[in-house]
Amino acid sequence: MNSESCLNVERWELNVERLNSYTHPLSDEQATKLRALLEELGFEFSPKQYTIFFAQKNKLTVAVYEKGPKALIQGKGVEDFVQFELEPKILGEAKLGYEEVHSPEMFEPHFGVDESGKGDFFGPLVIAGVYVDPGIARKLIEAGVQDSKRISSDSRIRALADAIRKTSMGLSDVVLIGPAKYNELYEKFGNLNKLLAWGHARVIENLLGKKPDCPRSLSDQFADARLIEQSLIRHAKKIEIQQRPRAESDIAVAAASILAREGFVNWMDREGKKLGLRLERGASPAVKATAQKLVESKGPDVLRQLAKIHFRTAHAVAPEHFAEPPPRQEWRR
Repeated sequence: MNSESCLNVERWELNVERLNSYTHPLSDEQATKLRALLEELGFEFSPKQYTIFFAQKNKLTVAVYEKGPKALIQGKGVEDFVQFELEPKILGEAKLGYEEVHSPEMFEPHFGVDESGKGDFFGPLVIAGVYVDPGIARKLIEAGVQDSKRISSDSRIRALADAIRKTSMGLSDVVLIGPAKYNELYEKFGNLNKLLAWGHARVIENLLGKKPDCPRSLSDQFADARLIEQSLIRHAKKIEIQQRPRAESDIAVAAASILAREGFVNWMDREGKKLGLRLERGASPAVKATAQKLVESKGPDVLRQLAKIHFRTAHAVAPEHFAEPPPRQEWRR
């Protein structure tokens, strides 16, 4: 075995020794096969809310949740179960501990950039970026960093954000655009993609100030990359701007998504406490009801300070003050 192979094995061993929880999406067919496998292995089943099934053997539990569906394996022996049962018999692939084999570009030096709040009526737009190199990437994986959309707990988001800041050694950045500034910029740019490009460019420039030799930046696909390039000031235009669908699978982008989400939830909690009410997230009927209460108690202009007024919700609760937005046009490549 050559030295490179030995190093890969050592990395894999380090990764699995610390693993006590593992999550993976499943197809309906895979969920059915997993249940049959667990029955064969002698797992005991018991009912659990929100799951298709929940099984336990000794100190190892396997839950397959309805939403997804997805499998959550926890307890003692997770790595052995994933390596010798789940991956070869259900998933048909081996990934655990082999991230550098399957996704080598994820360990190359680059910035990951992501945002939070763009689909929420209340609250800011927060854009964050994180630099990774091989060492930082491995530490973030070991810390359990993943796409923030897969994390439902605000406390977990905050804990991971702290770990990201420590691991990245200051090579991260967050730009929070509060609703008042957001509404001003949206009116100036005329659409969300241009505003996003402007925000991404600011984060990239701030990171380049800390790591000027970083060769590329990666983010989720939301518009033509030239929008970001055009928003960069002259000295920052040498960096390669990359975009691709589902970029959150990249550890740097996943880390950025967590920092951005933390900025968003902290703002929502802080402003909600000031108002004495919960600012609902998203753009649901509950959000509309909260907006209606605010308009009735404080007047329609309060939305300019708390919400994104180009959303249809603003027109719905105060039609005389906020114009109805035009039909949404999806960006196409």
